[in-house]
Amino acid sequence: MKKKKLFKALGLGLCLMAIVGVGVVGIFNPFTYSVEQVVETGLTTNQIKTVQTKLKNWGYYKGSVDGIYGAKTRSAVVWFQKNNGLVADGIVGSKTAAALGMSLSSQSNNDLYLLAKCIHAEARGEPYTGQVAIGAVILNRVESSKFPNTIYGVIYQPWAFTCVNDGQINLEPNQSAYNAARDALNGWDPTYGAIYYYNPNTATSSWIWSRKIVTTIGKHNFAV
Repeated sequence: MKKKKLFKALGLGLCLMAIVGVGVVGIFNPFTYSVEQVVETGLTTNQIKTVQTKLKNWGYYKGSVDGIYGAKTRSAVVWFQKNNGLVADGIVGSKTAAALGMSLSSQSNNDLYLLAKCIHAEARGEPYTGQVAIGAVILNRVESSKFPNTIYGVIYQPWAFTCVNDGQINLEPNQSAYNAARDALNGWDPTYGAIYYYNPNTATSSWIWSRKIVTTIGKHNFAV
């Protein structure tokens, strides 16, 4: 009888979770269940990592950037929402995403593929943050009035990228490049707005050395 009551209780709990739209990551085990395994939004893992990274950088979040929308991430989102005059529901909808400086709209597959190709060609072998940074520079150029306003236009602007000139742009991107492209498209910018980058060990242009360096990641200087 006790076992039947336990299973009925567990069944009721699962039904309630389904009603409120809460999904559980992995196999549900009632004896090891933790709120840290709950995903409460439709965000992708990379989008959640972007949210966590931004909130961590701004002092709202103290946990790991692990792509899990758990209790710590939800609390950080609520805190951020309260401080920014948003509905404090702990859910990253369009308004909260906009306040975070990220977009939830899906990018075209062509943009993702092309951005991943350029990241792979320009930054394979660099730390992951450095790969995201290359993508961020491309997107910062898209937003700048000094450059073409599309990803394709920026990448294929004459003499803008070495990988286009030497043909490495045609290499197939690996998974890391795809992940970095998605993170950049979702708003992660480790360069703090840079629109140029170069390797100080190989750069020959005297002009690029005149640009103000914002940060250095891996082998690249990022500048404005």
